[in-house]
Amino acid sequence: MRMIAKMHLAYANAIETVRNKKGQNTIEYLFMLGIIVVVVGIVGGLIKTFMPELFDSVKAKIMGEAGNL
Repeated sequence: MRMIAKMHLAYANAIETVRNKKGQNTIEYLFMLGIIVVVVGIVGGLIKTFMPELFDSVKAKIMGEAGNL
């Protein structure tokens, strides 16, 4: 019987902890910040890979059009 009472008390405490929203905003902001850091890191890596080709392509198009003037 004591085991059931302890389990019920632990369950009630767990439910109360979930319902208690104190500190929830901090965790949410840290989670969002983590996601933003990961996304910026991935995008930064992709930009670093493709930007030289993009700049060379734009430069070639500008030089080609400037030669046609």
